[in-house]
This record gives sequence, C-alpha cells and structure tokens, in this order.
Amino acid sequence: MSRKSSIQRSALYLSLVLAGSVGTLLTSQIAPQHQLFPQPSVAQSSRTLPGPTDTNFIALAVQRVGPAVVRIDSSRTVTRRRSPFFDDPFFRDFFGREAPGPQTRVQRGTGSGFILNKDGLILTNAHVVDGADKVTVVLKDGRSFEGKVMGQDSLTDVAVIKIEAKDLPTVKIGNSDQLQPGEWAIAIGNPLGLDNTVTAGIISATGRTSNDVGAPDKRVGFIQTDAAINPGNSGGPLLNQAGEVIGMNTAIIGGAQGLGFAIPIQTAERIADQLVAKGKVDHPFLGIRMAGLTPELKERINSSPDLDFRITEDKGVIVFEVVPNSPAAKAGVKPGDIIYEIDQKAVIKASEVQSKVDNTQLGSSLKLGIKRAGKELSISVVPGPLPTQVGQRN
Repeated sequence: MSRKSSIQRSALYLSLVLAGSVGTLLTSQIAPQHQLFPQPSVAQSSRTLPGPTDTNFIALAVQRVGPAVVRIDSSRTVTRRRSPFFDDPFFRDFFGREAPGPQTRVQRGTGSGFILNKDGLILTNAHVVDGADKVTVVLKDGRSFEGKVMGQDSLTDVAVIKIEAKDLPTVKIGNSDQLQPGEWAIAIGNPLGLDNTVTAGIISATGRTSNDVGAPDKRVGFIQTDAAINPGNSGGPLLNQAGEVIGMNTAIIGGAQGLGFAIPIQTAERIADQLVAKGKVDHPFLGIRMAGLTPELKERINSSPDLDFRITEDKGVIVFEVVPNSPAAKAGVKPGDIIYEIDQKAVIKASEVQSKVDNTQLGSSLKLGIKRAGKELSISVVPGPLPTQVGQRN
C-alpha cells in the first residue's frame, strides 16, 4: 500500500469522525425541543430545578427524623451443653474424669430503633432484644443509655424499650393504612454496624402475608419496599416523603435484591400500647386454618381423596381445620365452610380475615357470613386469647 493511499484513507477516517461530531452538534442545535420530551421554559426551569445548595425531600426527612433513630446493642449469654459423648464411661475413662462441663459465651447483636416520646420510649423489633441480658441504646449524638425491655411480642416482632432520659428527639407517626404502591419509602438504620445509614426507594406492595415473606409464625400484613434493608436495619423506621414513620423495618429475603419488609406503623403502635400497659399482648383467636380460594385450589380440594368435603364456590376463604374447643368450634364453624364476609364486609383473602380478627377486642363478637353445601349461614363468634401452642392459626 502506497504512502499516498494511506494518507488518503486516514483523512477519510478523520473526516467521518469529524462529520459525526459536527452532525451531533448540528442536531442538538437544530432539532426542535418537543421531539423527545417536553422541555420547561427558562422561567419554569429557574423556578423548579433545584440549585446546588437546595435540599431534596429525602435529606429534609432525614434531618427531621435522624436524631430520633438509635442504635441498639444487645448481649446475651449462650450456654452450650456438654456433649453426651462424655457421659459414656469408655470415653470418660479415655479422656479423664475431668470431662468438660457446659460452656458459656456472650453473643452480641446490633439493631435499630426509634424514639416514640420525649421520656425515652423506643420501638424496635422483638428479635433485636430477644433473650438479651443487657440492652444498650446509643443516640445519634453519641450518648449511651442502658435500656429496659418493657415487653416484647414475638408474634408481631414488636418490642418496646425504655431509657431514663428527658427531652429526647422524637419521630412523627404517619398513616400506614392508606399506603399505595409507588409511594416513596426512606429507611434509616444501622446496617452491618454502619450507623445512621439512609436508603431510599418506593413502596413495592402492601399486605404481604407472613407466608409470602417466609415467616409463617408471624401475624402481620407486611409492607414491601425496595429501599435497601440489611442486617442491622431491624427495628429502624421506614418513612414517607414527609418524614413520617409508616413502618418498622424487620425482614429481608436472603439472596434477593430489592425485597425488604416492614411492619405497618399502625400495627406496631397498637402492639406497643399493650406492651407498655401490661407487658404482653393478648392476640384474638378464632381457631381455624384457612386459605383464600383460587381456581387451582378449588380443583385440588375437589380432587383430593383426603378431604371429606367438596366446594362449588369460586371465591371466599375456605376453612381447612377447626381447632377443638376453640371459639370457632364452639360457635359451630366446620371444615369446608367458606367465609365470604365478616360483619357484612366481603372477604376473599385469608389475610383479610386475619386482619379483622387481629383488630377485634377480646370479648367482642364477629358475625361471619358462611357458605356451607350451597347454603348461606350467619355465625357469631367471640374471639378468645391466642393459646401459645397454636400461634400459627387465627
């Protein structure tokens, strides 16, 4: 290849690159603004676009709530029993008469919490303080206090701690009953020991059941969010864009991304009130095992040789089991019954029945609309206190 040809080719390549650059420049100058996205006028831009010193709503929310978010350090003594291996005479003689006894070690954990009132009431998860011998609460300003566990409820994973302090910063409580998927969600906590970490996302879903989350021993309709939540976030607040607490961060699904769960603040607040008043929670209990009807479930029920009932309904909540001597059994509820309404309000999901029962005071009556073998019945049942041995039923 001649030197002249090489120079000509290089010039051609350069002209193409320049042509592309110039073309881009000309396009950006000539193309009308409305072709892709509507552009605000200069006046509009000066009014709405944040400047370099402006603070966005997330930062404002964190400024309001951050001082009321605390780190909770807990320690518990764990005793490891001596192996029965050393009870065997042969091995006892082999290793000597001084066989090792039970071994103890201190297990430490870190979680989060938030201050409810100026006199030191703090809300957190029950699993953060469960079995703790010592609880230490560290404020954002560095002050440290010994915490007293006022009460904890494992069924909802809610606990209340009290510290001896005055004039503390507090959170503002929002409304978790009206949340809609797509709303902003802001999480504050101490994940993996990194204090006062802020993450943001949206509300991904509401009313996730304990089975959905993989925690069948809980009785909570969880808020799902894609705001990053990690170990150590447990007990910290989930905020809306106004900086109000709408939930308490509590769970993640291992190996998943963008799947965090929070206890609705109205649920946590209701449980906390009972824990402060009497140190425990009396959960209302009907005594049934149930599931929301789907076409697939209906087909499985009607083809199962192990069930002695068949159904014709397409929607409602099917009762699979009734606990003997439970409130539901005493009221006359039977396996195969389909609950289609409670207190004249239609229900199609088991979580709706659970929520209605959970929000009923002990001693109050619930009126169940039931379909049994094609007939409609009305049954009144008075929920009783939940026995610990049947904590997974409603």
